Amino acid sequence: MVDSDELAREVVAPGTPGLRGIVAAFGTGILHASGTLDRAALAAVVFNDEGARNRLNKIVHPLVRAMADERFAALAAASHPLACNEVPLLVEVGLTDSLRPLVVVVASEPVRLVRVMRRDGHTEEQVRARIRTQLPLAQKAALADHVIDNDGPLAATIAQADAVLEAVCRSCSIDSTRYPR
Repeated sequence: MVDSDELAREVVAPGTPGLRGIVAAFGTGILHASGTLDRAALAAVVFNDEGARNRLNKIVHPLVRAMADERFAALAAASHPLACNEVPLLVEVGLTDSLRPLVVVVASEPVRLVRVMRRDGHTEEQVRARIRTQLPLAQKAALADHVIDNDGPLAATIAQADAVLEAVCRSCSIDSTRYPR
């Protein structure tokens, strides 16, 4: 699996062109004293200013895409017949047609709010600001080949994910038993 959020952290590590580009665009106020990116300071800027968010995306997205391409090339070279690219903003950045089948995981906004606040330690307003920058999940789900409902218990979500994996393997003539559950 290639996780675009993880790649986004890698491309802005100290000493990288990504971090240098962000500092050039937003100043040193978005850095911790250690020289690492202060994600909270940057988020305070970009989630309240569409122009700033677009500047950030123009810096980070091409770097993430290039790194993802490298990771997929390595998976292909290792003869992996199937790979997953987890891209939270896949629809927003126009990758819908190039990354198929498209699986969208949905959950109601109240569930998402609680989970993100718990996971990231953000306030409800911070989470809502992030949600407002994304397309509604219903629009993403309408474009999906498969939809997984993540509102319920973890076991139900896992069962749906297993069924999607089985369907994808079947459509690609891949033996699904190579992917342990």
